[in-house]
Amino acid sequence: MTPTIPTKTRLLALTLAGVVAATPALAHHAMDGQTPNTLLQGLLSGLGHPVIGLDHLAALVGVGLVSARFARGLTLPVFWVAAMAAGVGLHLASLDLPYAEALVALSVVVIGIAATMRTTLPYAAIAALFAVGGAVHGYALGESIIGAESTPLTAYLIGLVAVQTALSTGVAFAAQRFGKAPLQAPSLQLRLAGLAVTVMGAATLVLALQASA
Repeated sequence: MTPTIPTKTRLLALTLAGVVAATPALAHHAMDGQTPNTLLQGLLSGLGHPVIGLDHLAALVGVGLVSARFARGLTLPVFWVAAMAAGVGLHLASLDLPYAEALVALSVVVIGIAATMRTTLPYAAIAALFAVGGAVHGYALGESIIGAESTPLTAYLIGLVAVQTALSTGVAFAAQRFGKAPLQAPSLQLRLAGLAVTVMGAATLVLALQASA
């Protein structure tokens, strides 16, 4: 008889697989580095960019894991998504953010650590963390849309908002649904998933620092 894989183990495996599926070589260009020129290209770029990016994908998984600890946690990704959109706008406004890639990776590390902690930070602190992290990631995501016309730009933003909302809230919902442990004391499997996010963030931070050296 084929053994049944526990639900928690399946959730952890899916989380780890989703985080490691992206590679640095594919990290930042859904359109092979080309600026989107049409509505469809803009939408596809917005939908794909956060998914194929190792650092962005890990961050979204971490946002979901941390949000799952709160009874009203499904509202927390809103802070990330809103700040992300603002970060894109800041980049389009030509604001200079030094070491943006390193800051993106650092935010992943911090979010991953928050997901591995046995105790839970206050809701307001997590909301602030997500706002800062979302703005930094949005700034980085804005790079691929610089110079685009208004139609692909709008479609790109719609894609970014849609995919990041779906991923972060989806992970949060799944973690709440299958975690079964008290929200303030997440299961070992979910904390290990947070550790995976931390490791991925640390690896991309090292790469970013090496690239800027």
